[in-house]
Amino acid sequence: MDKEWLDEDGYPTEAALDRITNWDYNDPKGWFKFIESLWQLSPWGWKEGPFKYNEWDASDRYLYRISTAGWSGNEDIIRAMQKHHILWDDAWLESRRGGHYIFELKNE
Repeated sequence: MDKEWLDEDGYPTEAALDRITNWDYNDPKGWFKFIESLWQLSPWGWKEGPFKYNEWDASDRYLYRISTAGWSGNEDIIRAMQKHHILWDDAWLESRRGGHYIFELKNE
């Protein structure tokens, strides 16, 4: 990962957080790809693909199921995502206590 985006301890830099906040709203898939490249503990806390949202959902949706694992760098990323009101409002489906989030990309 480029040193511009992560510091020596693996935390996202201010430049990375600013990039998340100011990402082109026409590129939501690229937004998530960039965020995943910064995400710590992604083998455990990052799942994406066509999933059913819940047991009553009739069809698969392209979902991102991500968990911060309590790591403050991941929580900083979530706060930066929330500042991008267009992409957050369009993709966010659910948040749960413990740093668990579900997002959906429409028209995938």
